[in-house]
Amino acid sequence: MSGMTDAAALQGAAADAARRKRAYARHYWPFVVPAAIVVLAVIVFPWVFTIWMSLQEWKIGSGRSYVGLANYERLLNDERFHWSILRTLYFTALAVVIPVVLGVAAALIFHRRFPLRGLARTIFILPMMATPVAVALVWTMMFHPQLGVLNWILSQFGIPPSMWVYDQSTVIPTLVMVEVWHWTPLVMLLVLGGLASLPVDPYEAAKIDGATGWQAFRYITLPLLAPFIMVAVIIRTIDALKAFDTIYVITQGGPGTASETINIFLYLNAFAYYNMGYASAVVVVFFTIIIGLALLLLWSRERFKDAVR
Repeated sequence: MSGMTDAAALQGAAADAARRKRAYARHYWPFVVPAAIVVLAVIVFPWVFTIWMSLQEWKIGSGRSYVGLANYERLLNDERFHWSILRTLYFTALAVVIPVVLGVAAALIFHRRFPLRGLARTIFILPMMATPVAVALVWTMMFHPQLGVLNWILSQFGIPPSMWVYDQSTVIPTLVMVEVWHWTPLVMLLVLGGLASLPVDPYEAAKIDGATGWQAFRYITLPLLAPFIMVAVIIRTIDALKAFDTIYVITQGGPGTASETINIFLYLNAFAYYNMGYASAVVVVFFTIIIGLALLLLWSRERFKDAVR
C-alpha cells in the first residue's frame, strides 16, 4: 500500500512540475521574443546585410550588380588596404602597451597614502572626462609647428622643433601620445580598484618572511592584479582598434596616407568615394581581424595567469 502511495505521490509531483514548466513558458516567451527581435534587428540583420553588400558592386548614385568575391580579391591586391592594417596594428600595440604600463605604475603610486592624494587622483583622471573630438582639437593646436605650445616648450630646453603630426615618421607615435594622455587614467582606475580589493594577509606573511618590496610585487601583487590588468588590456585594445574620431580630426589620415588606419580607410571608401560594396568587404575583413585578436587575447590571458603564478 505504501509503495502505491509513494508512486502516486511521485506522479503527482511530476505532473505539478510539468504544469509549472508550462506556466513558466507562457510567462517566459513574452519577455524573450521582444529581446530576440531587437537582437535580430540591431545585430544580426546589419551583419547579414553587410555581408550581402560586400558581394555587390555598388556606388551611391548608380545601380547595384552582384560580383561575388571580387571585392575581397580586390582587397587582397590593394596595397593601401594592407598598409592600413599594419598601421592599425602598430597604433593599437602602442596605444595598449604604454597606457597599461603607465596606468599600473600610476595606480601603485596613488594607492599609497600621501598628502593631497585625493586631489592628485582627481587631476590625473580629468583628461578622461573630455570628449575625443574636443581632445583632438586642443592637441591639433598644440601640434602646430610654428604656433603650437609643444615646440615652444622644446625650444626652452634647446631641443629642435618637431613636425609632430605633419611628418610621416612621427605621426603615429604622436597620435599614440594623445591616446596615452586621454586613456591612461582609465587603466589607473581599473587597476586601482583591483589594488583596493587585495587581501592584506599575504603581505603580512611576506613581511614576516623577509620578502623585499619587489618580491611582494612580483609574487603577490602582480598575480592578484592579473585579472584587472587583462580587463584593462581588453578595453584598451577595443578602444584602440576602433579609434577614429581623434585620428580623423587631427590628421584625416595624413600626411598622405601615413596615419590611415582601417577605420579611416573604411570611412573614405564609404563616404568619400561612395563605394559601399568595397567598404562592406572592408568591414567584414576588419571584423574577422577583431575576432582573431579577441581569441589571441583570451589565449594570452591564460598564459599570463600561468606566468605570474
